Amino acid sequence: MTEPTTEPTGQSSAELSAEDRKLVTLARATRARTGAAEGAAVRDSDGRTYAGATVALPSLQVSAIGVCVAMAVASGSRGLEAVVVLGDSDAAAEADLAAVRDFAGSDVPVLVGDPRGTIGSIARS
Repeated sequence: MTEPTTEPTGQSSAELSAEDRKLVTLARATRARTGAAEGAAVRDSDGRTYAGATVALPSLQVSAIGVCVAMAVASGSRGLEAVVVLGDSDAAAEADLAAVRDFAGSDVPVLVGDPRGTIGSIARS
């Protein structure tokens, strides 16, 4: 098993590829719409996107990345190309990186940013 790595970036969404900017926009909109702690979006290996927010119910807790991975799996996706998560944390949770790694293998970029969409680091699954 490959250990995840993290590299600081400080990139604004304008410095990202068009495809990654779309993920930032989807994650921001989902987080804002739901008022959740985190918003996330993923792009699968076919180019389809999935966006989700943290689920924090008394009987069910799922991270935003967990929601997106579950949506991709349930839709028949075969892998992920990229992940964006926006919130107050400056790092992706190890459980989230493990879920991405379990589904899509190692070396998937996981862009971690603040609620405004500024990417602070890029972890690898």
